[in-house]
Amino acid sequence: MEPLPPTSAAEAAPEPGVVIAGCAVVTMDRARREIADGYVVVRGSRIADVGAGPAPAYGGARVVDGRGCVLTPGLVDTHNHLYQWATRGLAADATLFEWLTTLYPVWARIDEEVVSVAAQGALGRLALTGCTSASDHHYVFPREGGDLLAAEIAAARTVGLRFHPARGSMDLGRSQGGLPPDEVVEDRDAVLAATEEAIARWHDPSPGSMLRISVAPCSPFSVTSDLMREAAELARRTGVRLHTHLAETTDESAFCRERFGCSPLEYVEGLGWTGDDVWFAHGIHFEDAEVERIGATGTGVAHCPSSNARLGAGIARAADLRHAGVPVGLGVDGSASNEAGNLLEEARHATLFARARGGPEAMSVRDALEMATLGGAQVLGRADDLGSVEPGKLADLALWRLDTLAHAGITDPVAALVLGSQPPLELLLVDGLPVVERDRLLHVDEPALALAQAAVHSRLMGHG
Repeated sequence: MEPLPPTSAAEAAPEPGVVIAGCAVVTMDRARREIADGYVVVRGSRIADVGAGPAPAYGGARVVDGRGCVLTPGLVDTHNHLYQWATRGLAADATLFEWLTTLYPVWARIDEEVVSVAAQGALGRLALTGCTSASDHHYVFPREGGDLLAAEIAAARTVGLRFHPARGSMDLGRSQGGLPPDEVVEDRDAVLAATEEAIARWHDPSPGSMLRISVAPCSPFSVTSDLMREAAELARRTGVRLHTHLAETTDESAFCRERFGCSPLEYVEGLGWTGDDVWFAHGIHFEDAEVERIGATGTGVAHCPSSNARLGAGIARAADLRHAGVPVGLGVDGSASNEAGNLLEEARHATLFARARGGPEAMSVRDALEMATLGGAQVLGRADDLGSVEPGKLADLALWRLDTLAHAGITDPVAALVLGSQPPLELLLVDGLPVVERDRLLHVDEPALALAQAAVHSRLMGHG
């Protein structure tokens, strides 16, 4: 992209809002340009200029001193379950299926208050770890729970993040051979109606959108084939993206072999669930030929290394998937299987796990940062506007301080970010507006929210 033309005095365009000066800049642009000492100019919600050396003078702009810092694109979370922030620390040593069966009865009691508090907590934590765009997969809708999708959308607006909620669903209860208890599943027709209503009510397809809806039946072991097929048809008719869990565990593979006579990927392929409008969460247990097929179709994958390790599910073949042309982003997954909820940590774990599996050249630190930024934007269908620091793109930016004791003297700022401990977050901009400054959320009362989190957790656990 070319820099935006300078604004003449005769033009009515507003002055730039923010100039970040004197920092290193990791652009993630097509040339993967990195600037040792440069600046970024933000005008309104978009990046107006990026360059090396001293920043030009812009009257009326807020000037941020970026000395000692590195600027990156804001990180993109491609898979989460925000409501689970209220149920962390349970079944800490369980497999996925054991963990789910322990938590389903607890989740059957969630309501608008729980989801509001949990979503603010999880999204606030994401913001403090450099995340500017988050996708949430919400698939538990208790009959008396209220408007849970509206509650998490309001939470995202409060925190200030760009939000891609995926209207999830389950209609295959235990009595029909599925994993979830019958009291947490929905009727198929009700699911489809509620999903279409959510798209009509909330989805904003505009380039600068802060809110987009996806269609997201939960998994092969909790959703009927009819719902999977009809959900795909609904998504394509309304022009939104498709998301589901797939190939997360060997238990899931065995379930599909026994119930459908094929692998998880073969099963969803037959239902219309591949293409550049689809992304899978996890994607651990794919055969070589399946990796190639996923790449050929442009289907994306949300790589969730910490959750996968916490549940002992395995290590996704992220390097192989990327080599095959698969768009791969990072996800923290639900906070009940990743109590940290730290998106920058996922880049570190993605690097270390790939190297543990494939050697030191399996994944570079820049590969990991790319997955956390541009890769995530590609997975969510937002690469034209997000994921890199370029003129014309949306001003979703993270400014990290690297001159403190933990990072001062590290030669490579990308290595400092990905392999070091999390540095202080000096500034986080979303849509050109500050959301975090000096490691503090600007729109959330953190101590009050922590008390609210403790209260809703206690109520869900029957302690109050």
